[in-house]
This record gives sequence, structure tokens and C-alpha cells, in this order.
Amino acid sequence: MKVPLLDLKAQLKTIEHDVKAAVNEVIDSTQYIMGPKVTDLEERIAEYVGTNYAVGVSSGTDALLVALMALDIKPADLVITTPFSFFATAGVISRLNAIPVFVEIDSDTYNMSPAALQQWLESEPDKRKKVKAVIPVHLYGQCADMDPILEVAETYGIPVIEDAAQAVGSHYPSKHGEKKAGSMGAVGCFSFFPSKNLGAMGDGGMVVTSDIHLYEKIKMLRTHGAQPKYYHALIGGNFRLDPIQAAVLLVKLPHLDTWHAMRQGNAAYYDANLNIEGIKKPHIAYNRQYHIYNQYVISVADKRDELRKFLTENGIGTEIYYPVPFHEQECFKYLGYKSGDFPISEYAAQHTLALPIYPELTREMQDYVIEKIVRWKE
Repeated sequence: MKVPLLDLKAQLKTIEHDVKAAVNEVIDSTQYIMGPKVTDLEERIAEYVGTNYAVGVSSGTDALLVALMALDIKPADLVITTPFSFFATAGVISRLNAIPVFVEIDSDTYNMSPAALQQWLESEPDKRKKVKAVIPVHLYGQCADMDPILEVAETYGIPVIEDAAQAVGSHYPSKHGEKKAGSMGAVGCFSFFPSKNLGAMGDGGMVVTSDIHLYEKIKMLRTHGAQPKYYHALIGGNFRLDPIQAAVLLVKLPHLDTWHAMRQGNAAYYDANLNIEGIKKPHIAYNRQYHIYNQYVISVADKRDELRKFLTENGIGTEIYYPVPFHEQECFKYLGYKSGDFPISEYAAQHTLALPIYPELTREMQDYVIEKIVRWKE
């Protein structure tokens, strides 16, 4: 049996007619830059997430980049984030010649530790004055513990950018009421990379906010800082979302909550049946329905790479998210960190493994995955 990590063909079968019709509509319109499809998607994403505004952009990476630009991040400014995420989270900070500062993750959720954030801010009074943003990541589809993160950031007047690239539709039980990922900080950033729960047929992203001034600025920055056309008050970039991608996403968005529920059901099945010594299942920080399971990530106490090799040999797709924490990456050596500075992140990099969790995964496929993990353990 073959069990891929992700099977987009299975998803496409259910929506293929509508997707092709939507794409053809854009082709026939000859409006290939911006236009009504992008505007419609922006309005629907803002409504879905619970913000006043949304701006479609070219990728999740550019969503983070333009968010930092909108907050006027300058060279030598400090931006605090986690050392355990997809590269873009830290890469965009350095692209603006700002300085990434890493704080440790929680050992159960792999999200930013609010205690680590608070400890750094309290123990570095001189550097603290240079911190211009905090970027928590909602890793794997589960929200970081936002209330204490927002509280400590607010104490020091630091805006929060939510990296919600893997978390569109995730919920958080805030003391201010139930919130969705992306709606809690000054800005929220999403990715529509094809492997995401809401994936385009190429790159795409979205920035959401309820701040009218940030919204207007992000819109300007998206088109080279122009307002009106050819009149540039700001230096921006070409960060536009393609209307064909918007059209595809508009077809997919009404199915998103159903797909979330299918992933949650698959996760519950793994949780009930993957009871193997030395295998730690994903931690549910709040409620299963709050976690959208962009990935289902186990932690393997010993010989993770051997397990992955065994599963690959038996036709089962897996992935390691992520094998090298930022502070151990070659390109960030100049920051002065060393191995051992973030032991929880390093342990996660060495022991975690993502299993297939996509909505169309069958129970037979899951049983096969579980059976092979049991066989390897024996």
C-alpha cells in the first residue's frame, strides 16, 4: 500500500469542475492583475478570520515581509521570534537588515513559550528598547498561547505579528472570547502554499488586520508603495496576489471547515490507536476542534531517522518539520548563537516526524501506518 504524506489529487477530484470553471472565468476576463476575484477573497478571508481588513499578497513569506515593512522595521531593530519554524519566519527579519532574536519554544506545542518571551524582555533592558515586533508562530495548525504573549508585548509597547501560515481557521480560547488565528495581534499572516489546509495552485498569501492605518499602508506597499498609480510615498514591492490563485481559493474556502473536521477526525483516530512506547502524540493545548492539524507531528524518543527510513521503504510518506533550528543554520551564524542555547528546539528538530493527515486519508491507510510503526518498534 502507498500512503503519501499529502494527496492533492484526491482533493482535486471533488472540486475539479468548479476550479477549472473559476480559472477559465479569469482567463476569459483578461483581468490578470488584481481585480474582483482578489477583492472578493480578501473580504471573505477577513470575515472568516474575524478582522476588519485583508490584503492578498504573493506568498506567506511576502505576507510576513510586508507586515514588518508596514511596522517600519529598520536596520538594527530587533524582532523576537521562535528558533523552530519554517525559514521565512526569521528570514524576512534579516532581509530588512533587522536582527532576529530567538526565544525558546514550549516542549509540548512547539510554539513560542510565553515565559521565555517574558524572561528575555525582563532580563535585557538595554536590548528591549530596540525590539520593534514579536512574531509568534501557530505551528502545525495550533495557536500559540496568545493571551500572555500579547500581555507581555503590550507591557513594553511591542506590536505582535502572528505567523499563521499553517493555521487558517485555528481557534484560541482567549479570555476576551474565542478568537481565530491571525485576528489577535496587530497583523496576521497566512500562506496559501498548495500543501496548506487552504492551498492555492501555486504561491499565495494574505495579511489581515483590524487597524485601518496598517491596512492602507500594506495595500500601498503591495504595489511598490504607490497611491495613486505612479506616485510613490513609500518604497514597497511587487507583492500582489494573482487573480487565478484567488479564484481557486474562492472555490476551496467553503470546503475548508469540512476539511478541518476530516483532519481532526484522522488525528483522533491516530490518537486512539497509536499507543506505542517511545512515541509521543501531538499535544492538544486547548480543544481538538481548535487545532486544524496542518501537520500531525509525533515525537520519537529514539532512532527517529530509522523509523522514517522504514516507513519510506513501506510506501508511507513522512516529513521532518524542521530538521535544523534557526540558531544552528549556517546563514544565522553571525547572530552568535550556538548549539545548546535552545535545547527544546534542538530536541524537537532531532525527534519529531510528521505523518499523513490529509482529509481524504482512509482508515485503511491509517491502520497501515499504525501497523508499520508497531512493526518497526518491535
